[in-house]
Amino acid sequence: MHEPVLLCAAHELIERDKAYVFDVLLWRQPARAFAMRFDGRIVAYLNRCAHVPVEMDWQPGQFLDMDKRWIICSIHGATYEPADGHCIAGPCSRGRLMRIETLERGGQVYWYPSPDIRPVVFDEPAAPPSTA
Repeated sequence: MHEPVLLCAAHELIERDKAYVFDVLLWRQPARAFAMRFDGRIVAYLNRCAHVPVEMDWQPGQFLDMDKRWIICSIHGATYEPADGHCIAGPCSRGRLMRIETLERGGQVYWYPSPDIRPVVFDEPAAPPSTA
């Protein structure tokens, strides 16, 4: 397993509330992911519906239905179990969300890159011009 990447402070993820949305590389292409606290633990998934590969939040970071029980895709209504990402209703058939492993430790939340989902690496700042 790869080294964990710092995501956010643990207190930023409130039970069944707004998710923390972050950028990743999926198969070397830019993509979005999200993490949320659900039933006392942190879960994280790629922000991509199993039915059609579109981002699912109906407002930034808002994934849960009105009862805050299910993750709902805002495009076609595919419904997922937050605990494991499995589709339970709608056009997602027997699909599931692409899970991202997380760790909560020392008041911080971390995520683990995988061979398919990697952190976005920004270029180093340009070196100052030479004065010689």
